[in-house]
Amino acid sequence: MRKIPLHWQIVIALITAVICGIFFPDTVEYIDWVGIVFLRALQMIVVPLVFCSLISGVTNIGSGGNLGRIGTKTIGFYLLTSIIAIITGLLLVNVFKPGAGTSHLIENLAKSTELTSKPIGETLIEIIPINIIDALASGDMLSIILFALLFGFFITKIKSGYRKTLEHFFQGAFEVMMKITLFIIRFAPIGIFGIVVKVVAEQSDLIGLASCLGKFMLVVILGLAIHSFLTLPVLLKFIGKINPLKHVKSVGNALLTAFSTASSNATLPLTMECIEDNAGVSNKISSFTLPLGATINMDGTALYELVVVGFVAQLYGIDLTLSQQFIIILTALLSSIGTAGVPMASYVTMTIIFSAVGLPFEAMALIIPIDRPLDMLRTATNVFGDTCGATIIASSEGEKLKII
Repeated sequence: MRKIPLHWQIVIALITAVICGIFFPDTVEYIDWVGIVFLRALQMIVVPLVFCSLISGVTNIGSGGNLGRIGTKTIGFYLLTSIIAIITGLLLVNVFKPGAGTSHLIENLAKSTELTSKPIGETLIEIIPINIIDALASGDMLSIILFALLFGFFITKIKSGYRKTLEHFFQGAFEVMMKITLFIIRFAPIGIFGIVVKVVAEQSDLIGLASCLGKFMLVVILGLAIHSFLTLPVLLKFIGKINPLKHVKSVGNALLTAFSTASSNATLPLTMECIEDNAGVSNKISSFTLPLGATINMDGTALYELVVVGFVAQLYGIDLTLSQQFIIILTALLSSIGTAGVPMASYVTMTIIFSAVGLPFEAMALIIPIDRPLDMLRTATNVFGDTCGATIIASSEGEKLKII
């Protein structure tokens, strides 16, 4: 018997949960625990997954002389586009305010939330942990990210024997954490069912909730559109001297595959084929820039996370201070490096940012049911950003491309 794809399982669970929440609200007390368990399982894997993935990612980038001229250009370009995407998301969520004036929609989700505000200087100081064990235990994500980046970088500076042992250890640990993550995600339909049943059963204004989520989705889509149809084409045209339309045509199959699978890793072989055969990028460039992009270049994901956090803060009537917005930007940028290129990996990274600024995890209940279509769009954006990076780097190296 053919297995139902996970995203269709989630859709079925969502529809069933809405029906159950409307017509059988008394069953919530027997069902909602599965949603709580699912969210706790996601929280359980955040720290070890981020720690291992960042160390593994940094050692892979920094080994084998990869941080030469091409490596510096590639990482610089990916950081630039990620920062632009993050700022785009932050501006849009503050301009359109999709969650403003709708605090009544979440009054049963969490009673109250208070975020502590600190000056940016104090925030920067506290990123450096006094005790990394304590930071790991308490889930202090910025400190964990900083230590993981430093640890990974200095692994590349030690003797070959020790370096290879640690590289293999953290790569193995990362593989284990990915297996656990994918195992937990397999239960997403059940978890989402428990989450949505409770939200629907306790929600007296379902039309208002649908309208609110609709606004949120439109802001995300607008942000992804701006990044894909304005920011990246401008960079192609003026930095790479590349025809944006020809570029899109050359990688069209990869973008469609990324959209349908919602996985940049699954799309990687086709992306490399399109870039080499259709765009004319050499294997020397593509074999480095594209796998690296699938690991650290998550423009669409970073933009999405900024909109999610801004939206949830508005739902709770929280005005984010400058220091809190700085934390969000920094966390989104750094955590995007450790985002796995698999469907629904954003569940994990959202918990990272929620932890960093103190937002309640229960608010994810509103976002998770509509995540799949947005996941498909942001994955296509991620892959498009990777292809732009590969062609721009190739152009800067003097390669004769077919899309100029």
